[in-house]
Amino acid sequence: MKNFWVLFSFVLVLFSCSKTENNTEISGTVKGLKKGTLYLQQIIDTTIVTIDSIPINGNGEFAFSLQLESPEVLYLFLRKTEGTEFSDRLDIFAAPGKIEVQTSLKNFENDATVTGSVNHQKWIDYRKLMQRFNDRNLDLIKENFESQQTNNEERMSDINQQMELLVRNKYLATVNFALNNKEYEIAPYLAISEIFDANIKYLDTIYTSLSTAVKKSTYGKELEKFILERRNLEKARE
Repeated sequence: MKNFWVLFSFVLVLFSCSKTENNTEISGTVKGLKKGTLYLQQIIDTTIVTIDSIPINGNGEFAFSLQLESPEVLYLFLRKTEGTEFSDRLDIFAAPGKIEVQTSLKNFENDATVTGSVNHQKWIDYRKLMQRFNDRNLDLIKENFESQQTNNEERMSDINQQMELLVRNKYLATVNFALNNKEYEIAPYLAISEIFDANIKYLDTIYTSLSTAVKKSTYGKELEKFILERRNLEKARE
């Protein structure tokens, strides 16, 4: 009997040691939301997977708890059951610790403010930078359409050159942004999500510049693996 209790105690200790405690809390309020379901989602093997959900009934407050190895992009997916048939998804560059999200039912994505994550703020800065390129691209598309209507081939050729230059400048701006933020996980994330098809020398430059801690992060490891796959693919084509 004594041996049984010794074995039982050992099993309990082993179980408690193997259990991983959550290190990340994502909480906040969706103003105006009375009824619906919030889903916390994560990309696993290139697929968005729901890892937790909370039914909302009466107020828009929510709180999720999870384990994160390092800063990572997660998604808050709102399935509405009133007001509109559409659903919304909000991107959050989460990090271990406490993340607070404040947003609204009316403008779930645009009204969102996220605090507690430096990487998320860096991501917002990057999006503002890219918006200028996106606005210019829309202008060129409009100009190109107008040139087609008047059959102005010379103008169309000039616009196409401007579009190509705009794409190159957009890629270079992303590379520079990543290099200027090499101490943060946003750097390898942008490399694999925004400029994955760029010249491999740019991806390698970003990876080499990363701090040791960022290289060991989820996105740091993914960037290293991606560069290796790109190199092997290019060698196979030679």
